[in-house]
Amino acid sequence: MTWIEAIVLGIVQGLTEFLPVSSSGHLRITSAIFFERDAGASFTAVTQLGTEAAVLIYFAKDIWRITRTWLVGLRDRSVRSSLDYRMGWYVIVGSIPIGLFGFLFKDQIKTAGRNLWVVATTLIVFAFVLAFAEYWGRQTRTLENFRMKDGIVMGFAQAMALVPGVSRSGGTLTAGLLLNLTREAAARYSFLLAIPAVVMSGVFSLGDVFEPSAPGTSVPTVAQTIVATAIAFGIGYAAIAWLLRYVAHHTLYVFVLYRVALGTLVLALLLTGTITAT
Repeated sequence: MTWIEAIVLGIVQGLTEFLPVSSSGHLRITSAIFFERDAGASFTAVTQLGTEAAVLIYFAKDIWRITRTWLVGLRDRSVRSSLDYRMGWYVIVGSIPIGLFGFLFKDQIKTAGRNLWVVATTLIVFAFVLAFAEYWGRQTRTLENFRMKDGIVMGFAQAMALVPGVSRSGGTLTAGLLLNLTREAAARYSFLLAIPAVVMSGVFSLGDVFEPSAPGTSVPTVAQTIVATAIAFGIGYAAIAWLLRYVAHHTLYVFVLYRVALGTLVLALLLTGTITAT
């Protein structure tokens, strides 16, 4: 991996991780178009530690409050009706699907799942799913109305993002809207739900990031990985604040149009032989 490649991919990761456009899909597409190779699923997982560190810092007070209340609630029944205690369980249970499917299909995620035909198709298909959710969802429920079934449904939606092009935030936002949550409530739970999955995925991928997972995979140095992750952290922190403000006052249709346009572009490049699918 070149330094330009590491820096560009770090920027892309930071810009796209929290938007419903698929950061892993963008990293795969960027690598194919500009560097004619794949940075690999492990590199993607590790750089996501940077953006997840941004979540930990941005929501530090909320995370500490939820964690403390959940621990106290294990012993004290009087706090178990509080939203913070319940949210602790919602995040834990909601994280199970992506952990299970990630373990069962880890080999496919690193190989067949990164095929650009798959990425382009899922970008387009799930754009229309997101559009339907934006149109159909009544957005009448806040986090105060959140229930365990909501956490489970959004947990399975997050698991779909193991396929690049689906988008973790896009999947959870879509599920949240279909459950009639407000966009802001769905986004906040989405941020919290991502913490266990992304951190564990990044940690478990540390040993693989410096080994080529397939022919044509670029291999970064330790320094390049650190720099890319740090860049992703800085840009990702700004992206969190922007997205929360944006979803509070705007629809998600701009991301629908963007996904369709990008997916169509990738399909055109594949059909003309400009880029290869693997």
